[in-house]
Amino acid sequence: MRTGNPIGRWALTALTWLIAILFVFPVLWMVLTSFKQESDAYTNPPKVVFTPTLDQFAGVLERGFLPYLANSAFVTVTSTLLVLLLAVPAAYVLSISAVPGTRDALGFFLSTKMLPIVAAIIPLYVISQNLKLLDNVWALVVLYTAMNLPLAIWMMRSFFLEVPKEMVEAGRIDGAKLPTLLFRVVLPVVAPGIAATALICVIFSWTEFFYAVNLTAAQAGTVPVFLVGFITSEGLYWAQLSAAAFLASLPVMIIGWAAQNHLVRGLSMGAVK
Repeated sequence: MRTGNPIGRWALTALTWLIAILFVFPVLWMVLTSFKQESDAYTNPPKVVFTPTLDQFAGVLERGFLPYLANSAFVTVTSTLLVLLLAVPAAYVLSISAVPGTRDALGFFLSTKMLPIVAAIIPLYVISQNLKLLDNVWALVVLYTAMNLPLAIWMMRSFFLEVPKEMVEAGRIDGAKLPTLLFRVVLPVVAPGIAATALICVIFSWTEFFYAVNLTAAQAGTVPVFLVGFITSEGLYWAQLSAAAFLASLPVMIIGWAAQNHLVRGLSMGAVK
């Protein structure tokens, strides 16, 4: 049995850790800066040893962070649920129970992602204004659902293609109707893929900025819109901005950490036949 070169293995391990640290370093620096005073955040060279404080987090909450957080949570959860509700049957029809024109439908879904959002903002603004949906969270729910739906259908179709056809045929032979076949036979198999798709939709909805900043104001602003408030003519409030960014990214990091096993398994489905 070949054991390989120990020096090579150590070098590869060290390189892997170095790359991981480089990717994680901006997040670590954001967390450290969020516990500094503004005077400590502006020092050059940067101050590594300092007295931690929670003043910046208190300042973020005093500036009205929670309503923006609630708007982001509502829009993200609602749009993700709607995406899954629409994408599951669409992906099922386009994979396991294929219909004529499947390739054309998939091409159409993909083509909707090719339109730059800046090219559509004026008609979307006019439509939202006529429907009295400006500065309304439901406008963002509809837009985020439409934004994530094509990607979700493509992803979930690849997961559905991994379901053995023998399982579906056995269920049909046993007399299982479509709802039973879908919810009791197919969905348990592709559950990790659904979790991965949901997490990606959550990330895209949570971090979306362009629609939110153009279609909301005081009532329906989301977390990315709140973060822009720290960019002023007087300069950047680095410590408070870092604290706000840390609070904004914390829910997604917690969800990603809790669902990491499903995420890795789901994203690997369809990679190996």
